[in-house]
Amino acid sequence: MTTVTGTPEEDAAHPVTGLDEVVHQRVRLGILTITHEARRVEFGYLRTHLELTAGNLSKHLSVLEEAGLIEIEKGYEGRRARTWITLTAAGRAALTEEIGRLKQLIARVENTHPPEDR
Repeated sequence: MTTVTGTPEEDAAHPVTGLDEVVHQRVRLGILTITHEARRVEFGYLRTHLELTAGNLSKHLSVLEEAGLIEIEKGYEGRRARTWITLTAAGRAALTEEIGRLKQLIARVENTHPPEDR
């Protein structure tokens, strides 16, 4: 059996403590990831690919916009009203940081040999 001990300062260094609650939430991470893949993304595309209602998507977009991670642009394409989402520089940085933390967590799991089954 492995015992883990340490000071609170050592425990605070665990990569999970650096996960950003705004970014890490499943839907918001999906929004940021999809938006990262394109110059801008149309609202309907996100709604369809993330399998969300318009209201649910709108709430998540508001959280990301308030955090300064995305910009929302409303306009028209022909006669149809459209809403486009773009990632800000802060959004790119936050996504990169989150992915880095997730990679650290994966590495810890892959490089740790669990104790033998009891």
